[in-house]
Amino acid sequence: MLKVVDLFSGVGGLSLGFTMAGFDVVFANEIDKEISDSYKKNHPNVKMINDDITKLDIPTVFSELKGSVDVVIGGPPCQGFSQKGARRIWDDERNYLYKYFYQVVEYLKPTYFLMENVPNLLTSGGGVFKDQIHQNFIELGYELDSNILNAYDYGVPQIRKRAFILGKQGNSVSLPGNLSERISIKDAIWDLAYLESGEGDFLQEYLLEPTSDYQKEMRKNSVALYNHAATKHSDLAIERMMLVPPGKGREVLPKEHLTKSIYSGTWSRMIENMPAVTITTRFDTPSSGRFTHPYLHRAITVREAARIQSFPDTFVFHGTKTSQMKQVGNAVPPLLAKNIAFTILKDYEGSNEIIVASEMCEVK
Repeated sequence: MLKVVDLFSGVGGLSLGFTMAGFDVVFANEIDKEISDSYKKNHPNVKMINDDITKLDIPTVFSELKGSVDVVIGGPPCQGFSQKGARRIWDDERNYLYKYFYQVVEYLKPTYFLMENVPNLLTSGGGVFKDQIHQNFIELGYELDSNILNAYDYGVPQIRKRAFILGKQGNSVSLPGNLSERISIKDAIWDLAYLESGEGDFLQEYLLEPTSDYQKEMRKNSVALYNHAATKHSDLAIERMMLVPPGKGREVLPKEHLTKSIYSGTWSRMIENMPAVTITTRFDTPSSGRFTHPYLHRAITVREAARIQSFPDTFVFHGTKTSQMKQVGNAVPPLLAKNIAFTILKDYEGSNEIIVASEMCEVK
């Protein structure tokens, strides 16, 4: 079983995807205490270091892992590349956390590494930053493939584009191609559509049967429903949502109900037969994007957002509501991670077959 280290792990979307593909995640690092605690509860067999990676002595912390790790994965934060971040990429220190990811790869020398980030990582500055990252890893002996992948193309009911850089020592391996399966919001959450504003609890029973294969898969091995509690909206917010019919948004609101929100999709309902827009860390707020339920007068719950991110119902989000939303909104969708992990596994198995065949020829 291939061993994995997950850096800047968050709650563990990448870890879960690789675990689902048959990998053994042995070590993770996350700076946020609440999020790292939630990670540990969902990945009890993984050694978690809750600390700032910039303060870690890499040879000391990773000494026991040297020579035994096959893959290093992670998403070093690069807020300076986001659409809302600073455009002076060379002056923004937040864009250099990848160097600590690089230092761990340099020390552990895994066969593969996978780095995830915002799409602008590959395009900012005319691609010069991407070229610098590529050059750093090429000098370590890695060949790379980088691309922007959309989670919707990999069985996730959400338009979510992220940049990935996949490296392999000595040879190249390509990121996976698209899948044909497309999942809608209705496919993802229709069995959970029974709460109104302020209703629900952290732990409760399922009230409805699954209506799609995706829902059945998400509910597999789950004996109870967690994280399905609706935000209690103000009377004004509920009145405003009641004015918006299915498939519509603020364009139908009367002038007195228009707000100054700058977010695209504000006060707009999700469209049941379409994928969701990118889930953010503010999905409980109708004014922060297209996060109003397709027909109920409330924003989506943590569990509904988790379903849209492709987290199974057995994965429980712990901590404050704000932390739970951050855990879900910042995660790599596990099904997308699983598809990339399978690509690595197939390449590994294919490479080993070639080596075995070559050794057999030498024996003859």
